Amino acid sequence: MCSNHTAPTTPAELKGRSENMLARIFRPSKTAMQSGRAKATDWVMEFEPKDARRPDPLMGWTVTSDTESSQVRLTFETKEEAVRYAEQHGIAFQLVDPPPAKRIIKAYADNFAFGRRIPWTH
Repeated sequence: MCSNHTAPTTPAELKGRSENMLARIFRPSKTAMQSGRAKATDWVMEFEPKDARRPDPLMGWTVTSDTESSQVRLTFETKEEAVRYAEQHGIAFQLVDPPPAKRIIKAYADNFAFGRRIPWTH
């Protein structure tokens, strides 16, 4: 355990540290492995990387010296909570609103409709 590094405790220390950080607040899209909207309703705050990732010369793994951007991911129930958190901690942020979802209403019976453009081939 290294005693040289201490966590910032006062708001001034936190603000000085977070001035250089840029965060992105967004709502993640649903994964391709699910049909529902689970885990896609929360808002996420991730930090933009300060340095570019580079390959490790020995192993070839992708490495970075920036811990905040690669390991810290905060989730919030609403967009307002995420924005309030960033403003309270003095974190510059970019808000990315999700595009409206295109809903295509379909019915199973349309596959067998008489006026179907492409005839049923079974």
